[in-house]
Amino acid sequence: MGVLDGKTSLVTGASRGIGKAIALALAKEGSDVALTYAHQPEPAEQVAADIEKLGRKARFYNCNVADPGANDKLVDLLAADFGQIDIVVNNAGITRDRSFLKMDREMWHDVLNVNLTGPAMVIHRLVGQMLERGDGRIVNITSIVGQMGNFGQANYAAAKGGLIALTKTLAREFARKGVTVNAVAPGFIETDMTADVPEAALDKVRELTPMSRLGKPEEVAAAVVFLASPAASFITGEVLSVNGGMYM
Repeated sequence: MGVLDGKTSLVTGASRGIGKAIALALAKEGSDVALTYAHQPEPAEQVAADIEKLGRKARFYNCNVADPGANDKLVDLLAADFGQIDIVVNNAGITRDRSFLKMDREMWHDVLNVNLTGPAMVIHRLVGQMLERGDGRIVNITSIVGQMGNFGQANYAAAKGGLIALTKTLAREFARKGVTVNAVAPGFIETDMTADVPEAALDKVRELTPMSRLGKPEEVAAAVVFLASPAASFITGEVLSVNGGMYM
C-alpha cells in the first residue's frame, strides 16, 4: 500500500531528469501518472512503460505548456483518459542563458512563457475540479536560482522567482477549499543538463555547497512525494529547498 493509492498525478516535463524521477516516485507510492514531454516521444514512452511495470496506469502526451491550445488539448485528453487529476506537478522548464545585456527579447519571453506562464495556465485549467472536490495538491518545481539569482540567468531567475510568488498567492486563494500549493526548489542536481557543465564549474558548485556534492533527482522527487501526500495536508505556501545547504 502506498501513500498515494487511488490518486492520479500529472507531471509536466517528465521524460528525463528530475521530472522522470518524480513520475516514478509518485507511481511507487500508488499514483497513476500522466506525463508530458516537449520534443522526443521515446524517453517519455519508456517512463510510461516503467510506471506500468510498477502496476500503475500511465499515459504520455506531447505538450508545450507555453501554448494555450496545447494546454486545452491536454486537459481534454486527461479528462478522457483519467477522469480527474488529484496532483499537479509543474516541472517543465527551459533555459536560455546569457548575460542580461546580451539577452534578447525572444530569450526572455521563451523562458518566462514556459517556466512561469505555462505552469500558471496548467493550474488555471485543472484547479477548478480540485476546488469543487475540496481536495488537491499542486507542487511547483522552482529553483535555487529563483531564490538567490545567478549570473547569466536573469530570465530563468525571474521566472522561477515568479513561480515562488505564484505558489504563495495561490496557496492563500485555495487554502479554504482544501487545495494545497507548495514549491520545491532544487539546487544543483545530477541531470543531463549538469552533465554538460565543465567539471571545473561543478567543482566550484561543490565548494559552495555545505554538503560538498550535487543532489540526485530522487532526492527532489522524495520532497515532491511528501508534499503530495496526506502527511503534508497542513502545509501550504511553502518552498522546500533541496540544495545541500547552498542557500539557507
